Amino acid sequence: MPGTVRDASGVGRFHGVTLENGVAAPEKEKVVLVKKEGGSHWFRRFCPCCCRTQSSFDIPEKEVEGKEEEKLGDSSRIFSKMGQNRKEHHTDLYYSNDLIIRRGQMFQMEIELSRPFCPNTDRLHLELKTGSLPLVSKGTHVIIPLVDELEDNCWEAKIVEQYNKKIKLYVNSPSNALIGKYSLAIALQGTEGEETKTHESGKDIYMLFNPWSEEDTVYMESEDEKKEYVLNDTGRLYYGTEKQIGARTWNFGQFDQDILEACLYILDKSEVLASGRRNPVIVVRVISAMINSPDDQGVLEGNWSGNYAGGTSPTAWSGSVDILRKYYKEDGMPVKYGQCWVFSGVTTTVLRCLGIPCRSVTNFQSAHDTDVSLTTDVYFDENMEPIHHLNSDSVWNFHVWNDCWMARPDLPPGMGGWQAVDSTPQETSQGTFRCGPASIAAIRNGQVYLKHDTPFIFAEVNSDKIYWQRNADGTFCQIHCEKKAVGHFISTKAVGSDKREDVTHLYKYPEDSEEERIAVETAIRYGSKPDAYSSPTADDVRVEVQLEGEGPRMGSDAKLKILVKNLSSHPRKTTLHSQVAVMYYTGVLKGTVKKDKTPVELMPNEEKTIDWVLPYNQYQDQLVDQAALMLTLSGRVSETQQVLASQTSFRLRTPDINIKPEGEAVVGKQMSAKITFTNPLPCTLRKVVLRIEGLGLRDLHPIEIGDVGRHATVTVTEHFIPSLVGTRKLVASLDCKQLTQVHGVSDIDVREQ
Repeated sequence: MPGTVRDASGVGRFHGVTLENGVAAPEKEKVVLVKKEGGSHWFRRFCPCCCRTQSSFDIPEKEVEGKEEEKLGDSSRIFSKMGQNRKEHHTDLYYSNDLIIRRGQMFQMEIELSRPFCPNTDRLHLELKTGSLPLVSKGTHVIIPLVDELEDNCWEAKIVEQYNKKIKLYVNSPSNALIGKYSLAIALQGTEGEETKTHESGKDIYMLFNPWSEEDTVYMESEDEKKEYVLNDTGRLYYGTEKQIGARTWNFGQFDQDILEACLYILDKSEVLASGRRNPVIVVRVISAMINSPDDQGVLEGNWSGNYAGGTSPTAWSGSVDILRKYYKEDGMPVKYGQCWVFSGVTTTVLRCLGIPCRSVTNFQSAHDTDVSLTTDVYFDENMEPIHHLNSDSVWNFHVWNDCWMARPDLPPGMGGWQAVDSTPQETSQGTFRCGPASIAAIRNGQVYLKHDTPFIFAEVNSDKIYWQRNADGTFCQIHCEKKAVGHFISTKAVGSDKREDVTHLYKYPEDSEEERIAVETAIRYGSKPDAYSSPTADDVRVEVQLEGEGPRMGSDAKLKILVKNLSSHPRKTTLHSQVAVMYYTGVLKGTVKKDKTPVELMPNEEKTIDWVLPYNQYQDQLVDQAALMLTLSGRVSETQQVLASQTSFRLRTPDINIKPEGEAVVGKQMSAKITFTNPLPCTLRKVVLRIEGLGLRDLHPIEIGDVGRHATVTVTEHFIPSLVGTRKLVASLDCKQLTQVHGVSDIDVREQ
C-alpha cells in the first residue's frame, strides 16, 4: 500500500467508531452481510433493465454459540463483482471484488442476526465513513436510518423482506454523495436502554460518479456514448500534423487490478478535502493538476528534451495501467516520462475509472499563447529573419488534451456538456500547473471570461497568427495576419468504432464565418493586446505548401511543392525566402538545417509550382522526437509591398509494426502472434526494445531486440494466454532513440474455452 499522505484529506484511512448508549445488551448479535440475487417492482424505477423476478431467501442459517464479541460474518457475496449490485451499477468490469456502486442509485444488502429482528423494539442503522477525520457536518460520516418508505436523493434504508434471522435492505444514496472509499458498519440496539453496538464490516464500499442517473451532474443520456466514454477500456490517440494525421491504440485499462485504488490514491495526495469530492468540477481540476508533477509530485514527469535516461521514452508507452500502477506501488514517486498524449491517456483512464465520461482529443496546429494576448505572435527583424528570442508563442504540430462531460451549475445556462481539461504542464492556473475544466460552448463563443482557463484553450484552437516586423527605431508594426492558422482537424475516436471523428465544430464556428469572427473579436477584448489589428493591406498573392500523398517518409529525401498564385490582373514579383528547421512537436525549433532564396515572377492570374527538396543527409542527424520539421516562407511583393508569410509543419512518416495472430484465441489457452518490423533507415538502429501488451491478453512485456541493421527486417514470436473474452487489442511499440512513434495493433477475438 502507498505510504502516508501529506495532509489530513485522504480517502481510505479509516478508524472504527463505536456508539454507546446505556447498559450492555443481554444478547450478543452477529451480523452477516450477504448478496442476494433478486429485485422487485419498486426497483424498476431506478434501473428497469436490470430487474429480475423477486425470489425468496435461500441463505443457510449461521448459528452463533459461545461468542465473546459481536462481529460480522462472511460478507463475500454482497461484495462479489458478479453480484446484482455490481451489474446494476455498471461496475462489474472492475477487477476488485469489493462493493463498487454509483451514487444516486439504490443498492441491496442482507443482514443475518443471531436472533430475529423485531421492528417494534430493535433499532438499526448503517454508518459509512470516508476521509481521515469523518464528520457528519462535512458529509464524510454518513448515518443511514431505517425508514418506512424510501425517498429519492437522500441517504436512507428500508427493510423490504424479513425471514427468521435475516433481513434484506434497500439502501438509497443521494446523487451528490461524496465519491471515494467508505468503511461500512452496522449499529444495533435491542430493547430500550440497551447499549448500541457497532459492527465493523471489514469491507470497503467504493462510491463513484453516476452518468446513468439523471440527477447526477455527470449524467449522459446516450447509452452508446456511456459505453464509449465510461466503459470502453481501449481507445485511439491522434498525432502528427494536420496533413499527416497518425493514430495509435491506447490501453486505458480503467478496470484493471489496482487502478481504482490508484485513482483514489491520487485524490488522497492532492490538497482537496474529502468533503470536496462531491463536485466533478473540483475533482477534474484536481486530477488535471495531479497527473503532472512539477509542483505536487503528481503521476507523470514531463520530458521534451529527447534524453530519457532513467525512465521510459514517452513514445514507448502504449497504455495507462503500468504508469498508474507504478505510481501507486512506489508511494507516489512521479513516473518518468510523459508528453501530451501520455498525460491525456492517463487522464482519460482516471476520469473514466471515477465515473466521469471522458475522451482524449487532439488539436492540430495547436497554439501556445504565453502572454494572454489571445493571439499567436511571430516577430521578424528588418531583413525578415525570425527573431527567435521574441517568439515565445508557439504552434504545436499537435496537442492532446481531454474532454469530460458534466453540467456546469457554476456557469450561466448552456455551458454544460463537454468541458476541456488539459493535464500537460504548460502554464500555471492559480499558481498550479493545471488547466480546466473549461466549457467548450464558452470556448466556441469567445466567452473567455468564464472559468476555468477558457482564454488559454480558446487561443489554442482559434487565435489569429499575427506577424510583426521590427522598424529601424526598434518598434514593431504588424505586417500580416493569418486567421486560419490554428485549430485544425480537432480529433477524437468515434463512438463505437476506431474511426476518427472530427469535433472542430464543437470548439469553433466555421472559419471566416461571421459567427467565428464575432467569437474572436469578443475574446480579443479580454486579452492583453485588444488593439492588435491593423488596417488591411493588398492581398492578391497567395503562397501554399502541398504534400504529395501521405507525405515524405523517414529515411528518404523530403519533397514538398510550393504553390505561388497571382490572383490579380497585373504582374507580380517577389523573392521567396525559405528555411526549414527541425522542430519538437511543441513548436519549439531545435535548429535550421536549410535556407534558400527563390526569385518568383508571376504573370497576371498565373500559378507557379516550385519543387522543394530536403535531402536525407541534411536532416538525418538532426531529428528529434516525432521527426517533425517546420518550413517557414516569407517575402514581399515588389509592386504592392504585400508581405508573404507562411509556416508549414510536416513530419517524416515512420513504418508500422505488423502483428499477425496465430492459433486459436481461447481463454486459458496459449496462443502466439508474429510481430514484424522493418528498419527504414540506411543506418543501424541501436538498442532496440519492443514493448508488447494487451488488456486481457498479456501484461506489458519488453523484448530487447538489440541492433537492427540498415533496411533489415526483424520478426519475433510472442506467446501469451488470453484471460478475457471479446475483441481484445494486442499493441506493440518500438523504443529506440533513432526512431520514434513506431507502433502497431491487432484485434484478437477471444472466445470461451
